[in-house]
Amino acid sequence: MEFLEEIQKRRTFGIISHPDAGKTTLTEKLLLYGGAIQEAGAVKSNKIKKGATSDFMEIERQRGISVATSVLAFNYQNKKINILDTPGHRDFAEDTFRTLTAVDSVIVVIDVAKGVEEQTEKLVEVCRMRKIPMIVFINKLDREGKDAFDLLDELEIKLGLKLSPLSFPIGMGYDFKGIYNLWKKNIKIFESSNKQKIAEAFNYDTLENDTLKKTIGDTAIFELKESLELVSGVYPKFNKKEYLNGDLQPVFFGSALNNFGVQELLDCFIEIAPPPLPKFTDKRLIHPEEKDFSGFVFKIHANMDPNHRDRLAFIKIVSGEFKRNTSYFHVRHKKKLKFSSPNAFFAEKKKVVDISYPGDIVGLHDTGNFKIGDTLTSGEEIQYKGIPNFSPEHFRFINNADPMKAKQLIKGINQLMDEGVAQLFTLNLNGRKVIGTVGILQFEVIQYRLEHEYGAKCTFENLNVYKACWISVTDEENNNYKDFLKVKKKFLANDKKGQLIYLADSAFSLQMSQQKYPEINFHFTSEF
Repeated sequence: MEFLEEIQKRRTFGIISHPDAGKTTLTEKLLLYGGAIQEAGAVKSNKIKKGATSDFMEIERQRGISVATSVLAFNYQNKKINILDTPGHRDFAEDTFRTLTAVDSVIVVIDVAKGVEEQTEKLVEVCRMRKIPMIVFINKLDREGKDAFDLLDELEIKLGLKLSPLSFPIGMGYDFKGIYNLWKKNIKIFESSNKQKIAEAFNYDTLENDTLKKTIGDTAIFELKESLELVSGVYPKFNKKEYLNGDLQPVFFGSALNNFGVQELLDCFIEIAPPPLPKFTDKRLIHPEEKDFSGFVFKIHANMDPNHRDRLAFIKIVSGEFKRNTSYFHVRHKKKLKFSSPNAFFAEKKKVVDISYPGDIVGLHDTGNFKIGDTLTSGEEIQYKGIPNFSPEHFRFINNADPMKAKQLIKGINQLMDEGVAQLFTLNLNGRKVIGTVGILQFEVIQYRLEHEYGAKCTFENLNVYKACWISVTDEENNNYKDFLKVKKKFLANDKKGQLIYLADSAFSLQMSQQKYPEINFHFTSEF
């Protein structure tokens, strides 16, 4: 019984949005309400000296952006919550896409002034494709922004969502008075006080309260009544079943920086969010209640502690119990591994856990055994799906700048590529190494981390490549295929797994190759 209770307690979710919409700040405040930290930090601030808990890499602190997904866990109202704070910046989108395979639900953060932005669209599309339940949080209401109804329309049109507002703002920016909570049917009045601690809030159960009228004025109450009538007339009532199927999205308003509206979001989230869900493998659907352990690696982080050169593989547990010092089967290597110190996380703070349950995320010290997408089980040979590599958009040759440090460079590149920061291709013609990334910022991160974490210096050289395509063919003895290998020799490379890749130099040459060699399949993701 205890095992089933533990599963029901777990809530694992990711926070996604466009850069600067306030994901990391919201994560901080959720930790604050969960009692996990006493004082919240901020990503960029002159007055608040404490950095955000989830931004723990040096490069994140310098630039005020999140570069890697961080995992945070805390307890709230007898539930164990696991948050994955993802990077919003499009250059690190791949990390975010992979994280979405490990969560059961998602909170989408929208900036009230900017509305729907490009990165939000991409991420929501992935969530819709996978039918992940979403809650929308509209942030920064303490600033001037778009009208609430205009914003809701934009969300519906651009993201194709079906919304059900569960809270509604009273005013905005300078006139921001508070929030009416439709979920609990009460009002919370806004007071801008300390941004780092939980503020005292005034709750009113009815709109007819005299003190409330004095506080916010008759006009505001009249406007609020009109808005609420409109909300109940236009938007569907919240239905939990539709939400869990991914067909209805509840909306909350608030200001994460001022701790406002966060608690409402958290209270509702705990009630409605799904516990750990079943997941598909290449053979069957696996349910969390099963006795046998299984899980998969969705992220590898090298050098979490710069003094020790350690690598951590993050594993999402899908079924059964994961116990310390027990041997588990590594499906790709076909061998048993034992883990003496599996870690649970709290940003960079880690503690060793003896037993973990479905829904939890565990960090395992890795000596080079794991790659992204690997499956661990109690003995069954299965492989979890849905963690592909995407075709990169930017390509550069990588050269060694210090001949004395060639070893360190090779080691550093291999470890960073296993992390999934970028992809490494080796040209068949001369064996030169090419790095492909989703965004240009990635090259800076690689350069910085090679120098500071591995003591190796590198330089990059431009390479004109339009797309990298994975190649598959049914008959390798085909003359056309042999001709293709001969003609395109200088454009062929191998990825880290040894799969053949064609580096097309322009959209035209890719199209011509597709027409000329119909027997060959060109794929843009590594899972086909």
